[in-house]
Amino acid sequence: MSEAELRRALAGRRVLLTGHTGFKGGWLALWLRRLGAEVTGVSLEPEPRSFCNAVRLEEVIDGRRGDIRSGESFRAAVDGERFDLVFHLAAQAIVRDGYRDPVDTYMTNVMGTAVVLQAAREMPGLKAVVVVTSDKCYDNREWAWGYREGDALGGHDPYSSSKACAELVTSAYRDSYFRDPQGPQLASVRAGNVIGGGDWSTDRLLPDLIRGMEEGQPARLRNPRSVRPWQHVLEPLRGYLMLAARLVEEGSRFAGAWNFGCDRDAAVDVATLALLTSRRMKHEGLGFVIESDGGPPESTLLRLDSTKAFVELGWKPVFSLEDAVGETVAWHQSFVRDPSAMVDVSLRQIADYVERWEASSPRPTLSDILPFSEQQARVAACV
Repeated sequence: MSEAELRRALAGRRVLLTGHTGFKGGWLALWLRRLGAEVTGVSLEPEPRSFCNAVRLEEVIDGRRGDIRSGESFRAAVDGERFDLVFHLAAQAIVRDGYRDPVDTYMTNVMGTAVVLQAAREMPGLKAVVVVTSDKCYDNREWAWGYREGDALGGHDPYSSSKACAELVTSAYRDSYFRDPQGPQLASVRAGNVIGGGDWSTDRLLPDLIRGMEEGQPARLRNPRSVRPWQHVLEPLRGYLMLAARLVEEGSRFAGAWNFGCDRDAAVDVATLALLTSRRMKHEGLGFVIESDGGPPESTLLRLDSTKAFVELGWKPVFSLEDAVGETVAWHQSFVRDPSAMVDVSLRQIADYVERWEASSPRPTLSDILPFSEQQARVAACV
């Protein structure tokens, strides 16, 4: 699939995107506009320093305020509207915030998902819903191999548990209300630790590193040996768009859960990523400080297996880890030089990424070479 094929599937579509004022949601909204979709975003107010504000996103999409924790608030934001496609990204996305406020984390990530799906049931003409959760939805056994879509869900902290619960809510709604092959389709997507320009969240490694280095401070590392599947934000977003296009055009065979993880060599520990970032920013002399208490417990090893996405959608990562770090640092350096130019910088990064994607050597997907019955058997073997 090429970007031209994405545009044919999504141009002119009315898209509802929850969480457009967040980091991933903002990048997705900007890419959807590039594809010609009509985007309505529903979210809380953006933080003063955010990707949404940096690229003046609400000048090019219909941005609305609504709270997914309240069915009344969310319905008021979307009531009476017709949408072809829903992307649900609004969430409490920080592990440490889950420890600090578990009730709000469950309200947002679990009940919020139910609120959005309940509203989607009532949308006439809807084609598909894509619910974005997290790689942390899996029952993490600290395995060296990647988790597949059929592996057990779980979570040893409130944030991870809330993402597993969101997957269970999505699965229950799919089995109960989105079963009609001729009706709207429902999928969930799970990605790794995304990095990229415009993420100023606290308690996230790259934003914390970049802030510290810009201020001339040593980088503070909580869990230097914890391994995570790092990937640039545009990698999973491309997967979400490819999946959405398939759901809209081909329907039920693409419903279900999907992983969009990094290449194996991009799953590195925190210390390695910090070193790559400091080299790219030319701040190697600052060194690192290990936080003594390490904070609340977090998993030390987590990988995803994206075989299903590769086989069925033809999706695979484009960027190396060095590329992902380089693009992230370049965006923030551009922001320091000229904050008013960030919409052009961001669109140029999307365009450059698309060029790299389309220049890579794609392999045929199962849908190109096998009858559907055999495709199902092959994918079942992966899952």
